[in-house]
Amino acid sequence: MSLRISTAPHMHNPLTTQRLMQYVFIALLPTAAWGVYAFGLKALLVLILSMASAVLAEYLWQLIAKQPVRIKDFSALVTGLILGLNLPATAPWWMVVVGSVFAVIVVKQLFGGLGDNFLNPAMAARAVLLASWPVHMTSSAFVSPTFFKAGVDAVSAATPLSAKSATLMELFLGQIPGTIGEVSKAAILLGFLFLLITGTISWRIPVVMTGSVFLFSLLIGGMTPEAALMATLSGGVLFGAVFMATDYVTSPITPLAQVFYACMIGLIIVLIRTFGSYPEGVTYGILLMNIATPLIDRFLPRKIYGHQKEAKKA
Repeated sequence: MSLRISTAPHMHNPLTTQRLMQYVFIALLPTAAWGVYAFGLKALLVLILSMASAVLAEYLWQLIAKQPVRIKDFSALVTGLILGLNLPATAPWWMVVVGSVFAVIVVKQLFGGLGDNFLNPAMAARAVLLASWPVHMTSSAFVSPTFFKAGVDAVSAATPLSAKSATLMELFLGQIPGTIGEVSKAAILLGFLFLLITGTISWRIPVVMTGSVFLFSLLIGGMTPEAALMATLSGGVLFGAVFMATDYVTSPITPLAQVFYACMIGLIIVLIRTFGSYPEGVTYGILLMNIATPLIDRFLPRKIYGHQKEAKKA
């Protein structure tokens, strides 16, 4: 039997799974800190409970299934934190626990654990909670930050997409109602910058996804540039683009595939917002393209290394 080994140089990547998860966790801290500052102790309790439930669920599952316990890789902790940041500060404790357990056990572990899940666990759990308990996930569940001026009508939708009395600066700084982690775009961008500097993610998916939401809001939604910018800064677009659409396991591999994937997420978001009865589409846009990721990787061209080139026909 002959063994063919590709020629040098061989690339060694020092970023382990644990280190990558630690970087993502650190990048989430600014938006988590802002959420606690804006919404108070309730928000902190939601985040702690979500993380603790996710870690405990993974630990118990791996013990029962007699698998190596891998909670030290930080993946369950990150899943719990991302899910918590996707919840309103008013979320009841039992719903937080159900969401975390569903994300870790059903979406992640039942499909083989980290690296084998075909959906983003936190986003899938959010979708289930949204469908199961919409009252706790929408409408009056969103509360205004304690320091924000009264009179902003932004809690009548599934997510505050149109705070008519809010300015672009208030949208950017997070002085609007919303989930714990989605309100402050400034805090999200700090995390995005950290992820770029550490090489944890590339710019393609976040930039293309948010840019496509803006572009399709102009072309399909018929918005003015200012309204399209407000739509891009509203809801969970930026948070989803930076922390969920970029998930290694559920996003495409090659640059071209990532651009197509991100663009399609933006298109789905705008189509749902424009023509659907549900005013926010980030959750379903990302999940639908998670499902499509294997097809995108398969059909878009890519270079395969370590194979001999086919001989040219005479």
